[in-house]
Amino acid sequence: MLEVTALRWALTIALILGLLALDLGLAAARPHVVKFREAVISSILYIAVAIGFGLVFAAQVGWDFGAEYFAGYIVEKSLSIDNLFVFTIIMTTFAVPDRYQQKVLIFGIALALIMRAIFIALGAALLSLFSFMFLIFGLVLIVTAVQLYRHRNADPDVQDNVLVRVARRGLTVTEDYDGGRLFSRSAGRRAVTPLFIVLLAIGSTDLLFALDSIPAIFGITDEPYIVFTANAFALLGLRALFFLVKGLLDRLVYLSTGLSLILAFIGVKLVLHWGHGIDDRVPEVSTNASLIVIGVVLTVTTIASLIKVRQDPTARAHAGSLTAEDPHDSGRSR
Repeated sequence: MLEVTALRWALTIALILGLLALDLGLAAARPHVVKFREAVISSILYIAVAIGFGLVFAAQVGWDFGAEYFAGYIVEKSLSIDNLFVFTIIMTTFAVPDRYQQKVLIFGIALALIMRAIFIALGAALLSLFSFMFLIFGLVLIVTAVQLYRHRNADPDVQDNVLVRVARRGLTVTEDYDGGRLFSRSAGRRAVTPLFIVLLAIGSTDLLFALDSIPAIFGITDEPYIVFTANAFALLGLRALFFLVKGLLDRLVYLSTGLSLILAFIGVKLVLHWGHGIDDRVPEVSTNASLIVIGVVLTVTTIASLIKVRQDPTARAHAGSLTAEDPHDSGRSR
């Protein structure tokens, strides 16, 4: 078991909050359209920080735990690409001006970090108290994988979001973004701007993603520190990654299929882990094997997507949905 001192926790949280504050400060102080060069530099910086942290961490506590961190980071990074799909859909649906998009992303990432921290604490507590939670988490991931695969050609309906519908019925919403503010006044009454509604949509989406991603990474490791750091570093680079790859997202036509395979694999891994705790004859999947499987699935998914788009330039990727109707009913397909 990994022993993490209070000092290590404090330093790690301080590092993550410092990086988040830097990102938030830059986005809030100078709203602007993020150019390709800036997005590339920021993306490289965050990936370098994540890799550097993993190498230092592995050197200090051992490469077994280091492998768990990197496997968890890769899983969360791949799942975060699906977040970007939904963020793009939300930005488009609510016509968020380009200069405010990075502000929305930063708040979305901050909300995601808070929700994941809560779910990590709950998940770790449940797993330590009840071993059968490994079975429950595994089954949840398998069901999620099946649903995601069934509706891989669909996009989530942002307008049908419960919080968005309630907010629009109960609050006065201004017509414009009013300089990127969350609150304003309309006809002498206090009102919220569309940016407030966008953040509600982002926050509720983050909640749904946390329900999937936390069980997924607990399938890689049951160490709360590794779960938290892998999630945090994967999320911190999302703002820059959004502006770097948003023009390429449509080309990843098989991403939802790849993610469903990864979720199903981790779900099976969790079920086997639970079974191994009952009977030693039940095999377990090692962290190294998980790294290989995840790497192969992501590589094949990316290459197959690029080949598909080259053969059929009209093919477009979709975020996938857990509740959508059969995508072929709407006539949309890859």
